Amino acid sequence: MLCLLTALSLAGCTAGGGATADRPAPGPAPELRLVSYDSCEALLTSVRAAAKRAVTPWGLPGSRWGVPLASAADGARATGGAEGAAKSYSGTNTHEAGVDEPDIVKTDGRRIVTVLGETLRVIDAATRRPAGSLHLGSGTHQLFLQGDRALVLTGHYGMTMFGGIADSNVRGYGGPSSTRLRLIDLAGEPRVTGQYEIGAELTDARLAGGTARVVVTSSPMIDFTWLEKGTDADRIAANRKVIDAAPLDRWLPAYTADGAGGRLDCGQVSTPAEFSGTSLVTVLSFDLNRATLGDGLPAAVLADARTVYGTGSHLYLAHDDGWRGDKAKNRTELYLFDVSGPRPSFAASGSVPGWLLNQYSLSEHDGVLRVATTTGQPWGREQRSESTVYTLRRDGGQLRSLGELGGLGKGERIYAVRFLGPTGYVVTFRQTDPLYAIDLRDPARPVLTGELKIPGYSSYLHPVADGRLIGVGQDASDQGRVSGLQVSLFDVGGADPKRLDQKKIPHGWSEAEHDPHAFLYWPATSLLVIPYTAYDRGQQAGALLFRVDAGSLQKIGEVDPGGYPRRSLVVDDTLWTVTDTVAVATALTGGPQLARIGL
Repeated sequence: MLCLLTALSLAGCTAGGGATADRPAPGPAPELRLVSYDSCEALLTSVRAAAKRAVTPWGLPGSRWGVPLASAADGARATGGAEGAAKSYSGTNTHEAGVDEPDIVKTDGRRIVTVLGETLRVIDAATRRPAGSLHLGSGTHQLFLQGDRALVLTGHYGMTMFGGIADSNVRGYGGPSSTRLRLIDLAGEPRVTGQYEIGAELTDARLAGGTARVVVTSSPMIDFTWLEKGTDADRIAANRKVIDAAPLDRWLPAYTADGAGGRLDCGQVSTPAEFSGTSLVTVLSFDLNRATLGDGLPAAVLADARTVYGTGSHLYLAHDDGWRGDKAKNRTELYLFDVSGPRPSFAASGSVPGWLLNQYSLSEHDGVLRVATTTGQPWGREQRSESTVYTLRRDGGQLRSLGELGGLGKGERIYAVRFLGPTGYVVTFRQTDPLYAIDLRDPARPVLTGELKIPGYSSYLHPVADGRLIGVGQDASDQGRVSGLQVSLFDVGGADPKRLDQKKIPHGWSEAEHDPHAFLYWPATSLLVIPYTAYDRGQQAGALLFRVDAGSLQKIGEVDPGGYPRRSLVVDDTLWTVTDTVAVATALTGGPQLARIGL
């Protein structure tokens, strides 16, 4: 058997004194190579050795201390379906055009589908009436739409709370996590036609060309025991004996596909030459044009990944451990999968210094990957941090460094990134909000072309026509104390960015600051919809409606659905505002409610 090997170093950031962050040079992982294993026993020997090096007195990160979680059962079905497509509708706000991302609300212009709470609900967009529902059970639900089918992705996050209470809706440590996928036919009565479940945590997913790529992460399911008496060295020795007794299937997650059981095979795993032995990342592929799901054509790598970024043909997985603070390393590991065919294949790896903000810190353009990271710790007294944009290109099995632009926001960290074609925009913040404009036309020599310093920050940037950006974030004093939600319009058409307009909501906050799926911009009418909550003289919540003009933001209305808006979408001339409990239809400028549907 042949297994693909590459070196893997852990990622993150380090702390220390001084005015400038230490930035190790970017570079690829050591050369990928194929190493022959005599059997799965050789793989088991390798993962055991790595796990014994990483084990602590308390076991391995993510190892099992809690109670297994039972799968949720399917509930009753109800009639559904809608006839006649709308002329125009808004899709989910995504990073890359043509690459869909899972969300809690979707529309195809004919129907609106929600997966809030424990129920999938269908709304007929033309009649503005309920058209069906399906009980999903517990867990955290998201979905894709593809024709008359929905793929519902459900994460069960095993966590043992204080007192031994397990909660499958909360991410955490302790119990085993699982991911459940259900393919649902929406043409008539909503009904499940295919199911897949795997003992791994749902990381993220993308949909392009009718194929869903689902990324899951699993930890070895090893039951460690705690020695009441003895030293930490005694406990580590005892845990190493437990690892030596654990079979390979403790590292390879089991799955069921349309009722048939299975487990990842050794030949489907790419093994880094150096790894912690604690995580396995698996990429699954499902053709949503088929009536069943199948086994997902799995491809896995013994590594970790918390950030997923996808194009039509590539899927990038990234991992850092910046959350560990002083104990963190100083690199982000990058893994590239080729998803141009039915089965994904592990194609290349590399690394850069620092830690990512989110998927918007990654962008591929003309075969070049752009990566924005922060090194150091901006929250310490010494403010030892700075940010850098790196460029890398695939060279065989390597993601090789081309160029970099460093020194951005010293003493600060990245709050927002947006790459648009050959230009990048980076927001850093500690007291003021520098908005940096970066020319990436020559990826070997990125150039800083402009900088705008203003109080507060933007945590999400969205392009609109004629060289303008919308920024959603927080206003702040000159000392960096935040004071409430702000929505800004920037002119980035020239060398130096300029702020054209700004709207403030004192003591306010918006989900769109941290989840771009909550942001809606409808170019046909220049409509901008921002959900908000404010706590000035009592709690207020609603959706603010703006018209984006050439140089200003004009408030044209507001929708008050009676709760906090989670999503907004447009179907023809109707604006739908969706909370956790209700969907409200209004005109595109707000006004009287045209329909109100309980969820």
